Amino acid sequence: MVARGEMGRFWSLESLHPVSSDGGAEPSALVDDNGSEEDFSYEDLCRANPRYLQPGGEQLAINELIGDGSVVCAEALWDHVTMDEQELGFKAGDVIQVLEASHKDWWWGRSADREAWFPASFVRLRVNQEELSEGSSGGPGEEQEEDMGRARHKHPESKQQMRANVVQEIMDTERVYIKHLRDICEGYIRQCRKHTAMFSVAQLATIFGNIEDIYRFQRKFLKDLEKQYNKEEPHLSKIGSCFLQHQEGFAIYSEYCNNHPGACAELAGLMQQRRYRHFFEACRLLQQMIDIALDGFLLTPVQKICKYPLQLAELLKYTAPEHSDYDNIKAAYEAMKNVACLINERKRKLESIDKIARWQVSIVGWEGQDLLERSSELIHSGELTSVTRQGKSQQRTFFLFDHQLVFCKKDLLRRDVLYYRGRADTDAVELVDLEDGRDGARGPGLRNAFRLASPTGDEVHLFCARKPEDKARWLQAFRDERRRVQEDRALGMEISENQKKLAMLNAQKAAHGKSKGYGGCPAAPPLQSLRPVHQRHVTVPSSLPQQQVFALAEPKRKPSLFWHTFNKLAPFRK
Repeated sequence: MVARGEMGRFWSLESLHPVSSDGGAEPSALVDDNGSEEDFSYEDLCRANPRYLQPGGEQLAINELIGDGSVVCAEALWDHVTMDEQELGFKAGDVIQVLEASHKDWWWGRSADREAWFPASFVRLRVNQEELSEGSSGGPGEEQEEDMGRARHKHPESKQQMRANVVQEIMDTERVYIKHLRDICEGYIRQCRKHTAMFSVAQLATIFGNIEDIYRFQRKFLKDLEKQYNKEEPHLSKIGSCFLQHQEGFAIYSEYCNNHPGACAELAGLMQQRRYRHFFEACRLLQQMIDIALDGFLLTPVQKICKYPLQLAELLKYTAPEHSDYDNIKAAYEAMKNVACLINERKRKLESIDKIARWQVSIVGWEGQDLLERSSELIHSGELTSVTRQGKSQQRTFFLFDHQLVFCKKDLLRRDVLYYRGRADTDAVELVDLEDGRDGARGPGLRNAFRLASPTGDEVHLFCARKPEDKARWLQAFRDERRRVQEDRALGMEISENQKKLAMLNAQKAAHGKSKGYGGCPAAPPLQSLRPVHQRHVTVPSSLPQQQVFALAEPKRKPSLFWHTFNKLAPFRK
């Protein structure tokens, strides 16, 4: 651990080169005055950022710092949910102390007083590591915050240097990111289009999505960043306005992130064939790209949009309120956080429609339009007693989605089999809470009842729950359904027709044992005995972390538990 007050040298772990205390970092002139990076080669980038593009360079530098006794911390880009005791679970934004980085895919770290393995691709290294090491390795409490405040008061020049570090990281990572995007567009896409016998237009659209649009957008963004970047005194740079100016443009990442799971599935299928493996490797070598597989390059836009809020949060932390860029940085942080949340919400919707499609296929005797024509999320499910106009009671299982309530009946012999029995349009009915007792012509003795009635009175559904608490859950679920419908409309949350058709197609294939769709969850590594990190030969999980996004940011809503009901009731369970 670095001793308190030892502020002579600051490490920027994202750029992974020492920065002098006077802020005189080596300027990385990767773009010209017009904001074009086209004249810069791979060698130019390597000279400006010696460890950015060298395979294993970041990993080597981390181990050097850990070996020197420094505390190295990383921030989680996404949630890592695991039930395996050998893996470290965390949420987006959590801080993990890196204890060992000898393996390129799995690192050993500590979080919440627990040590275990975690996927290296799920985290972003913090820039100002020495400042972090002054506090405890756990979460920043009030005492630590006060201690850090006193340190900054004693060393005002260090806060300027730390701001310069973050600004330098943003600029350096942006330049290298442009290089990666250009390599994908020119090294892979251009070559693929020349080989029409190997790739159809639809295949290329699935694999690469709208990455060319992202490349064009990022070039404009970098051009504006360079104009606001102060090369002589980076801490005086005013880059917040650039994020605000382009905040609407970042919405194009939503389409790319939504497409990414399908891209991984399509690419994995092609990689089963030797000629495609050889072709993609030849593209990489011809473009003089670093030794990373194509799926790794395709992950970079997903990682990038997740990094912006973290970078801006750290920049805001070291920007004094009297700094001319403070208000813009604060607004930019909120804007990019909202972009990440919107993308995460869209991603959650896409994952949800795959589950809905598989559930619908499992229902016997389905009638009418597909659920996905109007719905994209399960809100609540459970058993209720439906009372007809004639007073007849029927036990049914109900599934509340956005915009509709579906009725099903269980098979008498096979209780895991469901038969379709109808649905109600929740947009066209009103929820009415009923007191225990009589309900008009339907007889006395109704308990725990509520009604769905159309304003015109043409359609009336009367339901009774078993217990008062069950009724309360249903009433809350209907209120939640209306709120979520309004939120989706306000956010413009729509699922494209192609995505709906693809979800249904994958569900139908899965029902016949021919699924080629994307499951979205990594295979759990086999259980292995954990060994202390200080031992020379540490056993790492045998499965590599999948280069796919599981959660782009911490979801607004907790994952629903009601899909467990689907798993129990679906007859074609895999």
